[in-house]
Amino acid sequence: MSGYIDIVCNLYDPESVKKNQTGIDEAFKRQVRMDRRLWGGVPVSQYLRKMDRAGIERSLLIAVRAGDLRVRGSFEVPYERVAKVCAKYPDRFSGLAGVDPTRGIEQLKDLDRAINEMGFVGAHLYPHWFALAPDHAKYYPIYARCAELDVPIMMQIGHNLVYSSERRLPSVAKPITLDTVAIDFPTLKLIGIHIGVPWTQEAISMAWKHENVYLAGDAYAPKHWPKEFVHYANTYGSHKVLFGTDWPVIDPERAVAEVAALGLESSSHRRLMRDNALKLFTRLPGAVRRRQ
Repeated sequence: MSGYIDIVCNLYDPESVKKNQTGIDEAFKRQVRMDRRLWGGVPVSQYLRKMDRAGIERSLLIAVRAGDLRVRGSFEVPYERVAKVCAKYPDRFSGLAGVDPTRGIEQLKDLDRAINEMGFVGAHLYPHWFALAPDHAKYYPIYARCAELDVPIMMQIGHNLVYSSERRLPSVAKPITLDTVAIDFPTLKLIGIHIGVPWTQEAISMAWKHENVYLAGDAYAPKHWPKEFVHYANTYGSHKVLFGTDWPVIDPERAVAEVAALGLESSSHRRLMRDNALKLFTRLPGAVRRRQ
């Protein structure tokens, strides 16, 4: 292993596929050119071997909450399922608590439990599943609780594809919508994942403007990352970009190899692949906790 940290990883095992807890259908799998041998899911033990070959020490596993469960096509990966995997492989996985603004005060209680009792290290939001932009007031109690708990929250910014034909989602998360959130919650670490495509320059502008806004290179194969994103990660934004795969969208072995081929400065590569994650996710082993 090389000590890399993948901050965006989904539980894509056969059980998740069977229970329709992945949010993706066969049309999406074809669109992203997923190897057909993987369509039925990959056991966690087998995925660990992929991590080993890629040099990934730890992956942050998302307990996804994707939409109001009263609406057809919504789904979740229960916190307990992710916590069980993390408990079985404590040196390899840490949990991220998916959030759902439709659950009100119960979501805040769930977030407290995930962080304080289950050992999760951050929160995760999919705005498009709720058709609410990141600056919508319904998220504000969740942002406040994340700030109180001193954990980052990551969210998909940019457009989204048609993950499942039965639920077509709007692209509500333009990167500029992080602007007000970053101002209203200056101590909250906000991570815009999925590069912000097709508004990548807008995403970079938010990370450049706000000390508490970060970006992640995930969901797109690194060889296809926009050139301005690669330049930002290698130069004046090397302290603001983190590595992720969004597995099963991008295979970890491919992602690590293609990042290596980008020709980043050694210090920029180290920050992208490990150091920045340890700086933000202060509950990870090896991280230095900030003084409260």
